[in-house]
Amino acid sequence: MESAGGDAVARLDELTRKLRRECPWDREQDERSIVPHTVGEAYELAAAAQSGDDAKMVDELGDVLFQVHFLSLLLEERGTGSLAEVADHAHAKLVRRHPHIFGEVEVDSSGEVLKNWDQIKKGEDGREPGIFGDVPENLPGPLYALKTQRRAASTGFDFDHVPYDGVTGELEELEAAKTREETFHEVGDVLFAAINVARKLKVDPELALRASADRFQERVQAAEEIAKRDGKAWDALDTEAQLGYYTRARTLLER
Repeated sequence: MESAGGDAVARLDELTRKLRRECPWDREQDERSIVPHTVGEAYELAAAAQSGDDAKMVDELGDVLFQVHFLSLLLEERGTGSLAEVADHAHAKLVRRHPHIFGEVEVDSSGEVLKNWDQIKKGEDGREPGIFGDVPENLPGPLYALKTQRRAASTGFDFDHVPYDGVTGELEELEAAKTREETFHEVGDVLFAAINVARKLKVDPELALRASADRFQERVQAAEEIAKRDGKAWDALDTEAQLGYYTRARTLLER
């Protein structure tokens, strides 16, 4: 099995090099033009994982693997890295961050593993100083908030319970907001508090939010179809009538 996997990776590497040499589009690319595709493929992989579609996961993992090969080849062309160096670097990092497997450290829970992981990261070369030094500012909002909270928690600044009351408190402050500036501030606090609850429950807020948006889309589309069967145009209905169809659609979809 290991040999078959190595042969498959070697074939992909050969293909990547051929595309880089012979395809006009691939020859024009650099890391800045490719990375947006890498991010897109990562999101598609996340969607496949969330849906539980293993065949789709195989497909999307292949796309991500190609991105790794292509970006590694760009490093090789500049003489600053290679796929082998990328793999060796990942191997060394994982060994270093798992001292409970490859060292003498003992842990009793996954929470301790994560705490050790964060502490080890702080001492690695190239890390930005400060508690939040290595939190990239260009992350999507939910992930940026999640990583910010995790960094704070790694210092011991964390709740020992799921802070549902934090969301409730922030909602009350939002309801009491008087100005647009206050509303902007309090909406952010509500979202931040909700992400903190997700973190404590070990739920990815980005994936959970996308799944919620997908459910909403499905229900609205179903409501529109029900209205159409009743001879009603969705856009012509008032809000109360739309909510009635939405409730019917939700009930049907949840059966």
